[in-house]
Amino acid sequence: MINSLLEVKIFKLVILVNSLFLVSSINAQLSSLGNTTNYFLDSPEATKYVVIMTGPTVGETNLNQFRQWAFSLHDILARDYGYTSKTITLLYANGVSETNIDGRVDGSTNFSGIEKGLSQLASEVKTGDQITLYLIGHGSGADEEAKFNIVGPDITGADFAQMLDQFDEQDLIIVNTTSASYGFSTSLSGEGRVVISSTRSPSERYDPIFSRYFIEALDNRNGDRDKNNRVSMLEAFEYAKSNVEAWYEEQGRLASEHAGLDDNGDALFALNPTEDDIDGRLAEIAYIDTVIDDNDGLSLEARNLKARMQEIERGVFILRGRKQDFLETDYWQEMETRLIDLAVTTGRFNEVVGTSEKIESSITNGQPDD
Repeated sequence: MINSLLEVKIFKLVILVNSLFLVSSINAQLSSLGNTTNYFLDSPEATKYVVIMTGPTVGETNLNQFRQWAFSLHDILARDYGYTSKTITLLYANGVSETNIDGRVDGSTNFSGIEKGLSQLASEVKTGDQITLYLIGHGSGADEEAKFNIVGPDITGADFAQMLDQFDEQDLIIVNTTSASYGFSTSLSGEGRVVISSTRSPSERYDPIFSRYFIEALDNRNGDRDKNNRVSMLEAFEYAKSNVEAWYEEQGRLASEHAGLDDNGDALFALNPTEDDIDGRLAEIAYIDTVIDDNDGLSLEARNLKARMQEIERGVFILRGRKQDFLETDYWQEMETRLIDLAVTTGRFNEVVGTSEKIESSITNGQPDD
C-alpha cells in the first residue's frame, strides 16, 4: 500500500515537472521570438533615410550608367516610397560642380563629403530610425584594403565602418553595388544590419549589373513577391539576383558577379538567403518604404489600421522564420492567432478606406450619402 501511494506521488510529481517544463519552454520560445523584434520595428514614429553615394568613373558608358542609376533611385524613392528631399541625401562624384540641374545633388563623393553628409544625418536621426546606404561605382582591393573608389583618396571598408559607428541606435541597410565589393562589405557587417554585396570575392572586378536590377525591383514595386504592396530587402535582392543570372545566360556568358547577403552579423554572405536560413530573416522584415506615406490621403483611423496591419504581418514573418524553435502545436496556434488578427484588421482597413472613397465620390458627384 505504501509503495503504491509513493508511486502515485512520484507520478504526479513527474507530471507537474513536465508541465512546468512545457510552460517554461513555451515562454522561452515566445521570449526568443520577441528578441528578434528589436530591429526594423517599422513604427509610424520612425523616419527612414537614404544616402546614395555615386563614385567617379572614366568613360562615357559608365558615366551615363552610374548617373542613370543614381538619379533613377532618387526619383523612385521620392515618387513611390514616401521619401523627400529632407530624407534623401545624394552624393555624386564632384557634386554640384559636376551636375546639379534641379538641385538633387547634396554634395561630393569624396572623403570629406561623405564624412560631412553622414555627420549631418547623425545630428537629425533619432533612436529607431532606419538608414539605407546605397553605393554605386567602382571598388577595388581585398580584406582590410578593400576600397570604394571616390573623388580623391579612396575610402576603405574600415574607414567607412568607423563612420557608421555613430548610428548605433538606428537600423542600417547597406547596398554595395560596386565591383569587387565583397571585401568592403564584410567590414560593414554587424548585428542588426542588412548588408548586400553585388560580388562575392575581390576577383570579381568587372562592373556589376546588379544595381540595374535592384533598382528595377523597387520601381513600381516589381520585386513585391508576396503581393503586400511592399518590397523588402530580401525580395529586392532575390529579384536582382535572378535577373542578373538570366541576363548572363541570355548573353551566353559566364557570370562575372555573384551577389551575397548578410544580416546576422557574421560577415559570411549567403548567395541564396531565405527566411528559413541564418541569413535572410532580418532582410525579410527590412522594408525600403515608409510605413505612412503622406501622399496616401488616408484618414487617421486608416493610417492606424495600416500601421497595425504591417506590424502583424511583420510578426507573421518573424514567427515563420523561427518555426524550428517552437513545438509544432504551439507554432500553429500562434500562427493562427496572428493570421486571424491580420484578416480582421485588413477587413476593417478595407471598410474604412471604402467608406472614405464613397464619401469622397458623393461629394464629387454632389449626391448625399446613403
